[in-house]
Amino acid sequence: MRKKLLTPVLIACVANGLAVPAGAQPIGAAPRLQSGVEALRQDAAEYARYNGVSVEEGMRRLRAQEESVAATDRLQLTYRDRLAGISIEHRPDYRISVLLTGAEPVADQTILAGGLSVPVSFRTGAAATREQVVAALTQHHLAIRDIVPREQGMGFDPRTGELVVLVRSAVAESERVEAEVEALTGVPVRLRVLDGVDAELALEGGARVEGVDPENGRRYFCTTGFVVRDQTRTGIVTAAHCPDALTYRDAEAGEVPLEFVGQWGARYQDVQVHVSDRAQQPVFHADKSGRALRRLTSWRNRTSTRAGDAICHRGETTGYSCSTVELTDYAPPGELCGGPCDPTWVTVTGPSCRGGDSGGPVFNGTVAFGIVKGGNYSGSGRCNFYYYMSTDFLPEGWSLLY
Repeated sequence: MRKKLLTPVLIACVANGLAVPAGAQPIGAAPRLQSGVEALRQDAAEYARYNGVSVEEGMRRLRAQEESVAATDRLQLTYRDRLAGISIEHRPDYRISVLLTGAEPVADQTILAGGLSVPVSFRTGAAATREQVVAALTQHHLAIRDIVPREQGMGFDPRTGELVVLVRSAVAESERVEAEVEALTGVPVRLRVLDGVDAELALEGGARVEGVDPENGRRYFCTTGFVVRDQTRTGIVTAAHCPDALTYRDAEAGEVPLEFVGQWGARYQDVQVHVSDRAQQPVFHADKSGRALRRLTSWRNRTSTRAGDAICHRGETTGYSCSTVELTDYAPPGELCGGPCDPTWVTVTGPSCRGGDSGGPVFNGTVAFGIVKGGNYSGSGRCNFYYYMSTDFLPEGWSLLY
């Protein structure tokens, strides 16, 4: 008998008894596989909405975004000793900005990507390279916590070349505090006030795998992210803080038990793998209703990800939304990584994140970027930003199925 193919739904854990998840499919509703052009157009419509351009222009820019990666990777190598940051700008036009240390000027360039002539502008005068800022953050982040009250994470901003320390509210004598952190680290520092609390996006929402947490005996629903493979098996990933024992709820085949392989939830990872004896496809859901599937075709490495890159995510609580990368080397606060976090996470500006989105796929078109870990919320519940684990950090021996 032909094996039933499992199609992954999108993530998060949720306490039993909450409302039916918005992304759940009615029994018998078959999801539809989007073409590459359809996937691009859907994301371009979101891009167009928040950048004030036409959908057609949005499609050109998103194509240029992917096709310009090789060029910006070359710029990283060419200017490695001076590179303070590479970022994408969207207004007043689409362009690439390169920030360098030193005073020696570099002539602006133009690259062809996605049918666009994309300007590349160079700025000089940065006080430290990205490599220096990230090294200082890694070495001193525990000491920075002692200096900065109410610290809510810290990261590198490629637009300004600064080490940004996030705080919940205005810090008294902020200039003195910034100067003290600069003296400690030897790199430029900026305090950024956030009226919010940073937390993992777990235990809310709901989707189509479920299990019981043995520590409290409560039942949780979760959803899955990208499909992965090792040498002999295919599997699905979700956040490491979902229950270990999960059952896949399939609209056509009913309940499918999943075998827990392992979880990795320290420092730079938040992921667990489950497998089944049923075949799986390299597809993922990418719309609010959960009825449109995309076939994964590639992935973006973390080191090639740029501030300003337009990306989307899909979570069972908030559905589908798109925004832009902000901090490329972020260390979440406190002990959210089984202890102090490494500065390897990537933040994405709001407006859409909420408890229940954890583990969900982060993507552009049919290209994978990562898996959502957590977010920062204001007192009113507004999403300041969410952050994700790059697919670079899938468990050893496992890779994306595409």
